[in-house]
Amino acid sequence: MTAPVKISDVGHVRTITLDRPEKKNAISQTLAWGVVAAVDAAAQDDNVWVVAITGRGDAFCAGLDLSGSDTHTPYSPQTAQLDDIGWVGQFLLAIRKRCDKPVVGGINGVAVGAGLGLAMACDVRLIAHSARLMAGYTRIGGSPDAGLTITLPQVMGYERAMRFMMENRTITGAEALAWGMAGEAVDDAGFAERLAAYCQELCAWSPITLRLLKRGMARSYETTDMEQQLRYEVSNIRKAFGSEDGQEARRAFLEKRKPVFQGR
Repeated sequence: MTAPVKISDVGHVRTITLDRPEKKNAISQTLAWGVVAAVDAAAQDDNVWVVAITGRGDAFCAGLDLSGSDTHTPYSPQTAQLDDIGWVGQFLLAIRKRCDKPVVGGINGVAVGAGLGLAMACDVRLIAHSARLMAGYTRIGGSPDAGLTITLPQVMGYERAMRFMMENRTITGAEALAWGMAGEAVDDAGFAERLAAYCQELCAWSPITLRLLKRGMARSYETTDMEQQLRYEVSNIRKAFGSEDGQEARRAFLEKRKPVFQGR
């Protein structure tokens, strides 16, 4: 089996590519921790000035793999202990707290759930016109994790973030700019080239300047304890997934039918 995360360097730009195209880059334990490890390694490499995260194929990341093909460890959101953040929180911690280099999200296709969390954890985002962004938690009987209760209100404000998640809205490429979820929309045909070019443009600046800029920006948002908020997210999604409604939502999702909720 090939590794689900690919790493490549061009000049001072390191690109981390989610590489499970047959699963729409859905998150397995190996993929999740592979992304975290890759970001941590880039943070420690002085030759890396800018980091890009993107997906292979026609998807960025379709969220948690619910097909049952991946073993749920104690670090998965369904079973995480209340004091454990797990990989769902490590995306945000690795990118915003441990990596002081700009991380550019190359949203080449669909980004759902924790995949959206990974996208929104990036410092800036380029999005393909055909890409679709969706939280998706209400559909599977869950609650937001992967830092979305932090990042979505930051970029779009409280009410829009509530509506986006509560109504299970889908935002496409050009709309993402209006909602504050991306800074640039790009034609699909030229997406990879534009992502690479943009990252190289950032390398025209001093890496020291960029790192200090990010440190200041990230710190200004830490008005609440990030790790405490991430643990709160995990506790909520654990309760949601453990409920009868949560189990029914996932059964209905896999069976492609409308769920019947009982409120328990």
